[in-house]
Amino acid sequence: MKTVLVGLVLGTATAAFTTVTTGCSRNNIEAVNLSNEGDKARQSNIDEAISKYEQATNLDPTNHRIMWKLATAYQKKEAWDKVASTCSRAEKLAPKHANYFFLHGYALAKQAAKGPSGWADAKGPLATAIQLDPNYADAHFELANVLLHLDDEAGALQNYSEAIQKKPDEGAYYGPLADLYIRLNFFEQADQVLKEGVAFVKPDDVTAQFVLRSLAGEVKEVRGDFNGAIAEFDAAKKACGACNEKGQQIAYFNLGFAYSKAQPPRKNEAVAQLTKFQTTVCKGSAANRYADECAQAQEILKQLNGS
Repeated sequence: MKTVLVGLVLGTATAAFTTVTTGCSRNNIEAVNLSNEGDKARQSNIDEAISKYEQATNLDPTNHRIMWKLATAYQKKEAWDKVASTCSRAEKLAPKHANYFFLHGYALAKQAAKGPSGWADAKGPLATAIQLDPNYADAHFELANVLLHLDDEAGALQNYSEAIQKKPDEGAYYGPLADLYIRLNFFEQADQVLKEGVAFVKPDDVTAQFVLRSLAGEVKEVRGDFNGAIAEFDAAKKACGACNEKGQQIAYFNLGFAYSKAQPPRKNEAVAQLTKFQTTVCKGSAANRYADECAQAQEILKQLNGS
């Protein structure tokens, strides 16, 4: 009788275990199928992709790879709060994946940029990403940006430099480091960074070339080398072409100002560039952003025109 009871108990337990594992397996398989559907929809319909990934993570909340897909889909929508919360969930499941911590910190930094606080929150995940992968150049760069907002210039300098060392062909890394050196009045260091940047950055990297050449012109201008500044500002203007993108319109002012300060002043060229700056920027939507430069351009034009 005891033998029969034991057999019944074991049989019941085995059946229950089989039912549970079968249910889990079905959920896992369905989650993967939904994830694959999200992958197919990702390029044409990001909202549909997010919906599929969300359904998949609900079915299988232990699959951190699907969570990563969901986080990067949220990133595409710039839903930074959801990016951060999704990465946080993935980190708990896979605490050795540096990518999860990097994107978490990056999302928190994006949120901080839109609000009055939060930069300190972004520091931790980015530092963890670097601990997990010391060669993670993007993590060093973003941590430098965060530290700069936290008034830690030394930390920012170190991490900008680390980012360049890890990935010297990334044009976006050089400008912020050189700009920080300039603001700290370390012009020799800034000049060295800019020379290295111009040497490493591809000629067709328009944005980086514009930034590097513009900063190089600024360094030469501070040193009183206006002919050298003209050469750099002219190279910056050639790099940006029509210079219609945000931040590029300053090219006309930079070049015009340098022409006006040359010895002797190159009056006609200065007038042409500053007039272009006034008509395209100071009378347009960017006037408030360049209020100081617009006022200065107007004053220089008056002096050059003898009025």
